[in-house]
Amino acid sequence: MRRLLAATGILATSAFLLLASTIIAAAAPPDELVAAAQKEGRLAVIALPRDWCNYGRIIDGFKARYGLAVDELQPEASSETELETIRASRGNGDPIVPDVIDVGLSFAEAAKQEGLLQPYKVSTWDSIPDAAKDANGYWYGDYYGLLAFEVNADRVARLPVDWPDLASPEFRNAIGIAGAPGSNQTIQTVLAAGLSATNGRIEEAAQRGLEFFAELNRRGNLLPMIGNAETLADGRTPVLIRWDHLALGDRDALAGKTRIAVVRPRTGIVAGIYAQAISAYARRPNAARLWMEYLYSDEVQLILLSGRCHPIRLGALLRDRKVPANLLQDLPSPESDGKGGRAEPVFPTVEEQRRARDIILKGWDGIVGVTIECRPPEEPDPGPISGQRAPIQAADASRQCLPPSQTVQ
Repeated sequence: MRRLLAATGILATSAFLLLASTIIAAAAPPDELVAAAQKEGRLAVIALPRDWCNYGRIIDGFKARYGLAVDELQPEASSETELETIRASRGNGDPIVPDVIDVGLSFAEAAKQEGLLQPYKVSTWDSIPDAAKDANGYWYGDYYGLLAFEVNADRVARLPVDWPDLASPEFRNAIGIAGAPGSNQTIQTVLAAGLSATNGRIEEAAQRGLEFFAELNRRGNLLPMIGNAETLADGRTPVLIRWDHLALGDRDALAGKTRIAVVRPRTGIVAGIYAQAISAYARRPNAARLWMEYLYSDEVQLILLSGRCHPIRLGALLRDRKVPANLLQDLPSPESDGKGGRAEPVFPTVEEQRRARDIILKGWDGIVGVTIECRPPEEPDPGPISGQRAPIQAADASRQCLPPSQTVQ
C-alpha cells in the first residue's frame, strides 16, 4: 500500500508545490490507431457524469481532436450496472453498447475473471504503478478519490472531524451517503468507517463498517436516501459522505450560496481507485484503444487533476515537473492538521477490495437494515439540524434502490 501511495505522488514534497505551469507535450498515439478509430466513427462510454473528474471536458476534447462521435450511456450507472450492461451485450447485435468501462478496482478484477474484458497496454503503461494495474493489461487504474465529509456549514454547528463523530446525537437525521449499497463509492465508505473502528485492520474492516452504519441507523442518524449537491444545499442531507473531488466541486459550485466545508477524516482514509478497461464485446475496439491512449496522456491526466481527482500517473508527472502548482492546492497532505494529526490514505489491494465488496453486498440488508432510495423525497426545507427534527420516512418501494443499484459509481 505504501509503494502505491508514494508512486501516485500523494507524498509530494514541498518543492513540487512550487512548480510553474508547464506546457504538456505528450506523445501522440500511432497514426494507424487514429485512422482505424476514425474508420469506426464513434465510441460508446458508460457511467461518466460530466461533472465527475472533468469528464465533460475530456469527452468534448476527444470528440474535437479525433472527430469521433461519443455515445454517453447511463451517466449515473454504478460499477455493477456497467458489468451487467457488458454481459447483456454478448451476442445481442445492438451497436450502441459500451466499448469501455470506468469501474471500482474490485469490479475490474471481477470483470477480468468473468471474461468481460480484453487486454490493451497504453503507451504510458510503465508510469502506471504496478499495484494499480493488471499485469496483462486487462484493466488499469486511472484516478482515485479520498472519502470526505461534505458538510453544509450553514446547517451544522459543529463539523465532524472523524468517523465516530457521526454517531453523535447532534447528527440525528443528518448523515447521507452518496450511492446505493451496490455502488463502489458506498462500498468504500463502509470500508473506511470500518478501518477507523479497527485502527486500520483491513481484514476486519468490512464487517465493522457494516456494524458502524447499523449503529448510525439505530440512532436515527443515517438517512434512507442517496444524497447529492442539491440535498446537501437544501438541508435534506446536511452531512454527506462522498469522494473528495465531488465535494470540492460542490464547494466551488455553491460558493456564495451555501457554505460547504470539506473535511477529510483523521482516520479511516480510503483511497478508492477507479479502473479503465475495454469490453471484450466492444463494437469499436480501435476507438476504445484510442480513448485509453487519450485518458492516460499527460494532458488528460492533468485535466483529471483540475477536476479534483487524483490521477494515477501523478507521481510520474511530478517527477517530470509537469504539474502546475495551482493544481496541487487541494491535494491532501500527510502532515499534521494541527488537531492531533491525520492518518495516511490506505490503498486496499484488489483482493482486499474483493473480499470487502462481497461482505458488504451480502451483509447490508441483514446488518444495516435500511433500504436506500434512488431519489431523495421532495420535502420542505428542514432548517438547521437538531435533535428535534422528525425522522424522515422511507418512500414507497418504487423509489427504492436495491443492490446492485443503478446509481452513481
